[in-house]
Amino acid sequence: MQTGPTASVTQTQAATSGPGLKRALGLSALVLYGIILIQPTAPMPLFGAAAIKAHGHVVTTILIGMVAMLFTAFSYGRMANAYPSAGSAYTYVSREIHPALGYLVGWGMIFDYVMNPIICVIWCSKAAMNFIPAIPFPVYAVFFALLFTGMNLRGIEASARTNSVIATGLGVIILLFLGAAVRYLWFQPPHGLAGWTQPFYDPKTFSFATVSGGASLAVLTYIGFDGISTLSEEVHNPRRNILLATVLVCLLTGVLASIQVYAAQLVWPGWHFPDVDTAFCYVAGKAGGHWLFQTVNMALLVATIGSGSGAHLGAGRLLYGMGRDNAIPRRFFGVVHPRTRIPSNNIILVGVLTLIGAFSVSYSLGAELLNFGALIAFMGVNISSFIRYFVRSERKTLGGFLPPLLGFAVCAYLWLSLGHLARIAGIIWLSAGVLYGAWRTSWFRKPLEFGKIDTGDDPAQAPPNTKT
Repeated sequence: MQTGPTASVTQTQAATSGPGLKRALGLSALVLYGIILIQPTAPMPLFGAAAIKAHGHVVTTILIGMVAMLFTAFSYGRMANAYPSAGSAYTYVSREIHPALGYLVGWGMIFDYVMNPIICVIWCSKAAMNFIPAIPFPVYAVFFALLFTGMNLRGIEASARTNSVIATGLGVIILLFLGAAVRYLWFQPPHGLAGWTQPFYDPKTFSFATVSGGASLAVLTYIGFDGISTLSEEVHNPRRNILLATVLVCLLTGVLASIQVYAAQLVWPGWHFPDVDTAFCYVAGKAGGHWLFQTVNMALLVATIGSGSGAHLGAGRLLYGMGRDNAIPRRFFGVVHPRTRIPSNNIILVGVLTLIGAFSVSYSLGAELLNFGALIAFMGVNISSFIRYFVRSERKTLGGFLPPLLGFAVCAYLWLSLGHLARIAGIIWLSAGVLYGAWRTSWFRKPLEFGKIDTGDDPAQAPPNTKT
């Protein structure tokens, strides 16, 4: 592969010879995309498990998780400012540390981005069967896989409009639940100040060990915010908006999640539920009756459709970033449709893999495999940020030192806490990626051929210390 000035000219010509991604998103659309990807109702499915693991104290675990993930979000935002590219963590590690490590991170991220729509198809199909059980699981799985694919083949503006509709609907559902909870608590308030503060601190059950264990689970509420950086080449003023959107999404998610679980814990102070997985639905039923139980069930179904579609979109952008650098075959993965300006080959491929995966893995295993890839990416981004903004920076600051190291430590702890089967499957996947990468680069003797990044601004204003 070529390097040096000749390669730069070749890359520039290649980048301009065909259509590129279209810049159509502003800050508000980007924040909406991130919130939908995470889900405004993100704490609801985890509520029961987090309450049991933390012996209550779900609000505390959500807030701890928010602080922890803000460090990683800050690293993502700063690296997106340096490399406003569709490749996300893959690009940051490749260009800041080493192409081989970046390729390995990108390969691991494929697990994350593909597993997310897979588990969403599985969950949506099971949830839909609760409403119309006569239709079998395979029919629902095919329907939702086609739905996710079709939504993302229409173009980025259409996806942004869909996100707005979903976010509005989920916001209404959350308001309905909070209204019912307030009404319930008005007639049956907690006993004294201790009752109102029990979701934060219950002296009978509080311990650092239980709350820390709950926080390790609550962090999963925020996984998905990294998908914002995959749209760097479709955002106006990406150097500003990616950082702001990433941090804002984590912050807004944490505040909204805390309000939801605080109200839920006041309505249902204990942590014993008829069904752990749907515990929040029972809380809603207690607060507002059977109609709210069914409404929350439907809301979670809609939220999962939004999350799965958003993850499907992010997977297509990740594969496009890797394909453009020829880390995976460029002729297929690095192509953008001339009319819709989206990498349609990748969107269709992810749809096929999603359908296959829905019949091949369980929801729980898919979720753990998702975390395997996501946490690898988070660790890589934190280390990239540390190297760029502290090790290589002429000005050593606390902001360049502490946040990325704290973010890396939290992510490493969570990665080591994954289940045995997920770690085995993940390591097998990474091993396959190493072998494939070695074959394409003559045992890593040839560097990756980086494509030109469209920053959306004047090239003369590119940030210092950018490697090409």
